[in-house]
Amino acid sequence: MNVKIKNITIRQPKLTWVLFIFLGVLNSCYSFTGSSLTDEKTVKISEFPNNASLVNPTLSQQFSTDIQNRFLQRTTLKGTKENPDILIEGEITGYTFSPTTISSNTQTNPSGGVVQEAQNKLTITVKVHYENKLHPDSSFDRTYSDEAVFNSSLSQSEIEASQVKIVTDRIINKIFNDIVANW
Repeated sequence: MNVKIKNITIRQPKLTWVLFIFLGVLNSCYSFTGSSLTDEKTVKISEFPNNASLVNPTLSQQFSTDIQNRFLQRTTLKGTKENPDILIEGEITGYTFSPTTISSNTQTNPSGGVVQEAQNKLTITVKVHYENKLHPDSSFDRTYSDEAVFNSSLSQSEIEASQVKIVTDRIINKIFNDIVANW
């Protein structure tokens, strides 16, 4: 098939080869993986106990399962219980609710008073110990924290169903990026 553009004829087989060569050069110049895990094959992710003063009874199991799934699904690492190349362990040290602000959304109630909706903040803090046996200089101990602001009218079950998941996903993203991403 030939394509004619303003008196220029381009034969498709040549265009296809040019495109393949361009993609080959692009791929050799840039790696799309960016992973710092090169030689590591196995990982052990221990359960993260909830040692916060305020305890969400499902948080430890949820967080532990989610972080295990993240590493096992998004890397080539295989889970093991003995002699892992990578060890990830830690604890949940903070689970707090605090009032933040009164929103600018105001309503007038039937008695003529103004009602303003308050917002609360959920903060979760996790201490992480990361040990890389093949590259010990990569190992670290860090504390991760994140928060979500929500309407104070949410029930406890709504908070635990939605806001806790948002915060733990953000923390897991930070941990995963610090261990896997090579930026």
